[in-house]
Amino acid sequence: MPLPDIGRRTVLGAAAASAPALLGLSAPAHAAPKTPRKPRLLPGGGDLGPNVLVFDPSTPGIQARLDEVFRQQESAQFGTGRYALLFKPGTYHGLNAQLGFYTSIAGLGLSPDDTTINGDVTVDAGWFGGNATQNFWRSAENLALVPANGTNRWAVAQAAPFRRMHVRGGLDLEPSGYGWASGGYIADSRIDGQVGPYSQQQWYTRDSAIGSWLNGVWNMVFSGVEGAPAQSFPNPPYTTLDTTPVSREKPFLYVDRAGAFHVFLPAKRTHARGVTWGNGAPRGTSLPLSRFYVAKPGVSAATLNRALAQGLHLLLTPGIYHLDRPVEVNRADTVVLGLGYATLVPDNGVTALRVADVDGVRLAGFLIDAGPVNSRTLLEVGPRGAHRDHSANPTTVQDVFVRIGGAGPGRATTSIVINSRHTIVDHTWVWRADHGDGVGWETNRADYGIVVNGDDVLCTGLFVEHFNKYDVQWYGQRGRTIFFQNEKAYDAPNQAAIQNGTVKGYAAYKVGDHVTAHEGWGLGSYCFYNVDPSIVQHNGFAAPNTPGVRFHDLLVVSLGGQGQYEHVINETGAATSGTSTVPSTVVSYP
Repeated sequence: MPLPDIGRRTVLGAAAASAPALLGLSAPAHAAPKTPRKPRLLPGGGDLGPNVLVFDPSTPGIQARLDEVFRQQESAQFGTGRYALLFKPGTYHGLNAQLGFYTSIAGLGLSPDDTTINGDVTVDAGWFGGNATQNFWRSAENLALVPANGTNRWAVAQAAPFRRMHVRGGLDLEPSGYGWASGGYIADSRIDGQVGPYSQQQWYTRDSAIGSWLNGVWNMVFSGVEGAPAQSFPNPPYTTLDTTPVSREKPFLYVDRAGAFHVFLPAKRTHARGVTWGNGAPRGTSLPLSRFYVAKPGVSAATLNRALAQGLHLLLTPGIYHLDRPVEVNRADTVVLGLGYATLVPDNGVTALRVADVDGVRLAGFLIDAGPVNSRTLLEVGPRGAHRDHSANPTTVQDVFVRIGGAGPGRATTSIVINSRHTIVDHTWVWRADHGDGVGWETNRADYGIVVNGDDVLCTGLFVEHFNKYDVQWYGQRGRTIFFQNEKAYDAPNQAAIQNGTVKGYAAYKVGDHVTAHEGWGLGSYCFYNVDPSIVQHNGFAAPNTPGVRFHDLLVVSLGGQGQYEHVINETGAATSGTSTVPSTVVSYP
């Protein structure tokens, strides 16, 4: 059939050009090779998606929108909703932002005092009968509060940071009715009035200023806190360091005067004390949002890696991200910042995220949720054998949380491996789930929580719980931990299941036999072997008996007599006994 006139020459030309190839002949010598097309660059910046709600003082119906999110998230402990509530600078009146699961609230100023809420940011425990021990995965940052009745309530457990906040009044850390509460974290905050923990079992406060502190239950730790109570462990159970050896505050989102989004990167401090804000411009650097790939749920790991290879940072908007390969952070000073508890789920047994042995990476504000196929690791900071000196510009891991099981079947041999030297882990909760879906001694098997191989690593605010074997193993030299909270796995079926050779049970915190320098302050381990209450744990802590390995203010607790400890550390410290939940303590070791 003859070709139509329109486009006839183009079609014939194309056919003629391809004829040698079709006939198996060589192309003419003068034919130029085709230049491969360069991949299109991914854009930086863009909108933050539907689950980032941005308010300004003129926004109508703010309280109704806050209430709507809270109704959805109040009891959605293992739900899929994720939200960030962001307030532009200005003054807001008459608000009560109640926070449920996977909800973050933050101001968008350079200082907390740029964004003032005359009202409250509230966490309570009505959804759970007044028990706050499961108030996980929520946060408040970068706001000034003037509480309606003079005192704000923040009754939380793990993975619920209170950062860069100014409370112009008091702060209560217990639920209404004084029900149980189980630990939390404050950093870079100023509370003008009294902090009342009441029923809070343990707490860590870093680089802040408080009017006063009311009481302590088991383990209250302070470093670099103006107004902190004096050192007095174990009665009252206060561990107080005048300064924090090294700290660098978490990156945060803010808007400039033109309304454009930026991410501020606070500078590193040594021997830090007090807040970083309130005395002029904060120290640090700023990146425009155009330097970030703004990721949305559904994006592939390949696209995230392409953005990183292109030189962009990552901003993970709220939602759940399934990964079929690791996210690879290979460039120095890369920022990976999550909003609203953005959640990474590694599929088919991959590692969720790996960091090269480079300077200054900042990982912050996201959750890693293990998938049903066992992952060897979930987060790796530095490759095996990493040895470079990063003391001038360390990698920081802040509000990065790990969960194995609970939201469904999950398995991982080791959750976090730290190989890079000088890494700072500033507030993490690494949790093998003890309740929820996909939970059982072998169902959500996870042998090890954190393994530290790198030298000179510092952990400030370390929560690691319920692993089948060691919760923390530390092999690097000159490691330091300020505050550690641990519960051994509840669900061990019997003594044989936790037997460690000739030793009864795996210590919660194990320092390697070859380590000659290590130090820890304010460390606690608890047991609640409710499947077999006859289980005996030899000790909570195990370490070489050498002068350079030192611990201050240690405790072990048997919760209601469900299992017991024989010692606190090594062969030192009295055994727990009975059902009275009284800690056994060691003030100094060796």
